[in-house]
Amino acid sequence: MGVKEIITVISVLLLLFPSTVKPRAVGAAQPAGSAQSAGGAQGGAQGGAPGGGGGGTLDVVAQFGAKADEQTDLSQPLLNAWKEACASPAPSKIVIPAGTFLLSRAVLEGPCKGPVDIQVQGTIKAPPDPSHFKDDNWVLLNHIEGFTMSGGGIFDGQGALAWSKNDCHKNKKCTLFPINIRFNFLTNAYIHDITTKDSKQFNVNVLGCKNITFEHFTVTNPEHSLNTDGIHIGRSDGVTILHSEIKTGDDCISLGDGSKNVVVNGISCGPGHGISIGSLGKFQGEEPVAGIKITNCTITNTMNGVRIKSWPASYPGTASDMHFEDITMDNVSNPIIIDQQYCPWNQCDLKNPSRVKLSNISFKNIRGTTAGKEAVKLFCSAGFPCEGVELADIDLTYTGPDGPAISQCSNVSPKLSGKQNPPICAAPATTSPGGQAGPAKASPGGKASPGATA
Repeated sequence: MGVKEIITVISVLLLLFPSTVKPRAVGAAQPAGSAQSAGGAQGGAQGGAPGGGGGGTLDVVAQFGAKADEQTDLSQPLLNAWKEACASPAPSKIVIPAGTFLLSRAVLEGPCKGPVDIQVQGTIKAPPDPSHFKDDNWVLLNHIEGFTMSGGGIFDGQGALAWSKNDCHKNKKCTLFPINIRFNFLTNAYIHDITTKDSKQFNVNVLGCKNITFEHFTVTNPEHSLNTDGIHIGRSDGVTILHSEIKTGDDCISLGDGSKNVVVNGISCGPGHGISIGSLGKFQGEEPVAGIKITNCTITNTMNGVRIKSWPASYPGTASDMHFEDITMDNVSNPIIIDQQYCPWNQCDLKNPSRVKLSNISFKNIRGTTAGKEAVKLFCSAGFPCEGVELADIDLTYTGPDGPAISQCSNVSPKLSGKQNPPICAAPATTSPGGQAGPAKASPGGKASPGATA
């Protein structure tokens, strides 16, 4: 079982058995999208001061004894500041000032009595040794309404040692390393001008959230860092990612089951494995994916461009209304992929087709250069063929010795309009990407792709 699939199981368990601290509904919350949009939530932070305080600015150094010496643990000062802020009915701001801090772990629980803003101005570093962690959490925010995070600061996962120990591509019982930041069950949240780097596993995991926006968000991981998705989304409604830069060793953005009404606009992606929906169908009871719009992005030197993937012999599921438009590809190995025979490391049954139904999909105005001859691959399920697929104004150029670029299609009859380079579905598929550790292409750096669980 791949890393994403294991995380999916954990995420489902979190949904089924959430924290015993339940968020209570509030009235008239403002939509996320600006620092002023954080609407208040009722209830108290775990361990919050009874009665609360008066809000205002809480400096973890000046008021709570934190030290920017890379040795003193920030955990307790941050937790103390959080308790005070979360217990206040008035808006509160927690400031982590300039400097470099060591943080062993942080679990910030809601619901809170008023809106909380965390201003990260410095650099926060995780312990580099993954054996320090007893689970896959480093920074975890839970059950919060009306939350903002900004400040230009950095979360540094110091993941190099973990990458060298990652064997999840061949070991189904592998150890899951910590995710840099988990946003679980947040409503009306705005995260902007924050950097996450060198995560040991995913940089960001979004689970059970509603109306959460990332803007001017930066992810920086090297190409060889395994399973370090930039932003992974699952079972969330109303996720927006704007004007951000993501460089990583896996998917820049990945969408799991239950992702609904997701908008991605103005993203620079690469290196990495592109922008992916799925993989879907691995587990029973997966929720539908619907309402995905990926626009105005540039994808550079990646293993894949835009991709939808589901497992063969899968559980039933659906994914619909997925639209990719105005995408520039620069030396991308597989710019456009629908892969319903996704089977990394041959860990599945290719004899039975996927039972995930894909419908209402469009690829429009996708242009640039492909690093491989097969620029467009549409491999739909033999049992549940794709419906409502449209390709318009596709212009992908390949200049390799075995050129020009081609497309391959199976179990799909797409609607075509505008320029079609390469000619779409001009010939039946002769190969499938299924059964490989990702598409069978070398990464842009010339190394074999590490992607086995994308």
